[in-house]
Amino acid sequence: METTRRLRPLLIAEGANPALTSASLVGWSCVKAVAGITDAHIVTQWRNRDDFVRAGLVEGRDFAAIDTRRSQTLAWRLTNLLSRKGNFSWSLYAIFSNLTYPLFERAVWDTFGDRLKAGEFDVVHRILPLSPTTPSWMAGRLAGIGVPLVIGPLNGGVPWPKGFDDVRRLEKDGAGRLRNLYRLLPGSRSTREKASAIITGSRTTLREMPAALHDKCVFIPENAIDTGRFTMTPKPERTPGPLRVAFVGRLVALKGVDMLLEAAAPLVREGRVVLDIIGDGPERQRLQGIVEREQIQAATRLEGWIDHSLLQPRLQQSDVLGFPSIREFGGGAVLEAMALGVPPIVLDHGGPPELVPPGTGFVLSLQSREQIINDLRALLAKLADDPASLAAQGLAAQEHVRKYYTWQAKALQITEVYRWLLKQRPEKPSWGVPMGFPPVN
Repeated sequence: METTRRLRPLLIAEGANPALTSASLVGWSCVKAVAGITDAHIVTQWRNRDDFVRAGLVEGRDFAAIDTRRSQTLAWRLTNLLSRKGNFSWSLYAIFSNLTYPLFERAVWDTFGDRLKAGEFDVVHRILPLSPTTPSWMAGRLAGIGVPLVIGPLNGGVPWPKGFDDVRRLEKDGAGRLRNLYRLLPGSRSTREKASAIITGSRTTLREMPAALHDKCVFIPENAIDTGRFTMTPKPERTPGPLRVAFVGRLVALKGVDMLLEAAAPLVREGRVVLDIIGDGPERQRLQGIVEREQIQAATRLEGWIDHSLLQPRLQQSDVLGFPSIREFGGGAVLEAMALGVPPIVLDHGGPPELVPPGTGFVLSLQSREQIINDLRALLAKLADDPASLAAQGLAAQEHVRKYYTWQAKALQITEVYRWLLKQRPEKPSWGVPMGFPPVN
């Protein structure tokens, strides 16, 4: 194969959409970045077509929109029907989506099968769904014609930590208990065996993979920074005053904002810490009650969401990000803070600790609610005594993101996986866990 020719991947991202958030925006950002350095063709669901066009892509030339709206609508309606009133179950929706997704891939094969057999594409990369529980209908067919299949980044399955059943009940994650049944889905095992490479977005996902498949797994977390939205300019010089601690995210029980408030409360009353809680959600009223009970209203901002254009300057006013989420898959808010030079405080569970190497932030153990509050309070007290010490960590965090976690950097990492499969490089790419550090099994 000519190594000078641009790679020609077929990128499958059923839910990618530039106008949405979460996995849809991750998928869009990823396919757009990879397409920027390859001769890629993108495949998405019909419902995303108009937003792709508004973003400047040309149907037929840049992407194809596959119409399986009927099955997706059925999955949505069934979830609404079976969810508790007023609480849409995303876990249940994932189950129904897994059952209907093969219809989408079958339609993709009907559209692109002949072109794949003719060698028009070097590799097929299924970027979405992110869930490791979704089987691929095309995996066997691609193996049969000798076209490499890359799946991922896959992420999910982070277990609920012991001792937090009350939080799980608040999150109404009953359907999540059914997750392990995905192993019974037709094609679940063969998808992993027939895929040429599996991009795992977390150690949790890697541990779910049979040991015999680890040689084909590459660690690349799914989140990255859009440098058009986060300019990554130097953090303004700190002005004297108390330690400024921010939180950014949905105000839901699993994010642990209540623990952050209780840990910081004595320090806030002493004038050593101020809090800036940026976000909204069902927990907001309860959190406001904690603020009032602890009598820390004067030094705690809890005002809901702010416009994204205001987030960067607001967050850069903070010294540190307090993010004690007990069950986080990706940790996009952690990367955003690091990109702005704000070191994060995270718990050693799920995705966030895999984004925060030594010297760029703080990783606290997760054992019990009381232990988290005590450890968090002790760390905040130490930082409040010497907030200037955070400057060096903020610079290191920013440099780490610039090197490994922009979408441009991620596109290059992904194309190295393609090159490995196409024998354009001798060894499997590896950047360590966290990236830039020796791998951790």
